[in-house]
Amino acid sequence: MKILVTGGTGFTGSALTRRLLEQGHQVAVLDNQPGYFYDELKALGAEMTLGSVSDRDAVRKVMRDCEVVHHVAAAFRLVNLPKQVYWDVNVEGTRYLMDTALEYGVRKFINCSTCGVHGDVKNGPADETFPIAPEDYYQYTKYEAEKIVPEFVDRRLKVVTIRPTAIYGPGDPERFLMLFRMVNKGRFLMFGSGKAHYHPLYIDNLVDAFELAEAHGKGEGEAYLIGDEHHYSLNELVVAIAEALGVNLRLMHLPFWPLWTAAAACEMVYKPLPKEPPLFRRRVDWFRQNRAFNVDKAKQELGYLPKVDLKAGLAATGKWYREHGYL
Repeated sequence: MKILVTGGTGFTGSALTRRLLEQGHQVAVLDNQPGYFYDELKALGAEMTLGSVSDRDAVRKVMRDCEVVHHVAAAFRLVNLPKQVYWDVNVEGTRYLMDTALEYGVRKFINCSTCGVHGDVKNGPADETFPIAPEDYYQYTKYEAEKIVPEFVDRRLKVVTIRPTAIYGPGDPERFLMLFRMVNKGRFLMFGSGKAHYHPLYIDNLVDAFELAEAHGKGEGEAYLIGDEHHYSLNELVVAIAEALGVNLRLMHLPFWPLWTAAAACEMVYKPLPKEPPLFRRRVDWFRQNRAFNVDKAKQELGYLPKVDLKAGLAATGKWYREHGYL
């Protein structure tokens, strides 16, 4: 069948696009930038279109004849990105897509949100019934997009929302790379206790969830947290990365709040400049925010089963980084 993947040149979207192409589907990709994978996906046979989900004409053009839509595109956490861009892409872009999907008779619409809508999970693991408490404008707009879904479900569009945890894996040139590079040096500075919880999600496990959500009669009108089987403390995660790389690691603990203060100051200095600050509060909040979730709902209702565990996932990721010259 013909399937649309928005955000298809990014890490997550490109992995999903490859899987769909391997299965013989015709895949249309809409993304506002070539990213790392444009040429590769085009060579594999994907129909590539550069454009924004906030552009109604582009949306109508790429969705024609599609049976399924995987909406992965998002304005994602650039410090100096205007709030209006987040709103236009994450909220209005989602509305345009669902409106067009309804008009064109799309069979299933999979909306990719984020576990971040639950904010800092103090007493986890959290499930889908936990309070919604976004901590930044990106998370806020992702949930605002989720709030549009019931309107379209009432109009008989079959929508499934998935909330991924922290995605990583081979082909990821950004998300986990900084962690791997710091650990690879043999010394890791842990700001704070390192006891905050983190919930990884291997890319193949996430793509499995996307596929499961396509099925007739599954998950319609529901939201699902998608993560690996287990969550870990930051200390455990860093040690696991060291083991995957075969590195003897010295883990050093330092106070958190001086780093946070420095990040805030760095943001202020860079605010009038046309580039991202090298240090910012959202990045350093990694050391203190808790992300621990329960994925039982997805298991029971979608048939989700995270097949790749942390050890295997980190080993495959580390191998890819080394083979491609990142480490």
